[in-house]
Amino acid sequence: MTTKSVLERATANTELDGVSADIGLLIVRVIFGALLAAHGTQKLFGWFWGYGWHANAAMFDNMGYNPGKFFGTLAGLSEITGGVLLAVGLFTPLAGAIVLGTMINAINVTWGPGLFGQGGWETPLLYAVVGTGVAFTGAGRYSLDNGRPWQRQGFVVGVAAVVLGVVAAVVTLIFKWVL
Repeated sequence: MTTKSVLERATANTELDGVSADIGLLIVRVIFGALLAAHGTQKLFGWFWGYGWHANAAMFDNMGYNPGKFFGTLAGLSEITGGVLLAVGLFTPLAGAIVLGTMINAINVTWGPGLFGQGGWETPLLYAVVGTGVAFTGAGRYSLDNGRPWQRQGFVVGVAAVVLGVVAAVVTLIFKWVL
């Protein structure tokens, strides 16, 4: 067997090629969603070596999100909800909007050190981009959204998710500055 024939056989279309994008979306959604949800449980319950609700509330107070109990709880619940919805692929554009809105606020808090500085906004940006991307693509074949009447994806749905996420973030930031 020649090298050329091995390469041709390896790159030939198979029946599994039709599901490769769906498998890729499944991997991204599950890992990304689980990590984001874990961050929320750190904030609210102290799981995974987190600080827990009281310390989180104090931290949010120190960041100017007053009252810290409200905003810290909102952040934790948003991370848990957005993460779990993305992981299971349910109401995916809404989950993307939740992630985007939450991460815009995280970027606002971490803006000072810069993109790559210690405590910078590289990670919140990455989360925002993945959440936004999945809002446009949809959850894929291996999701709770698949085949359901509420399943949505595409350009208009993605733009609507971005608008919703940005509006929610701006409203939160306004309350941060006003309260």
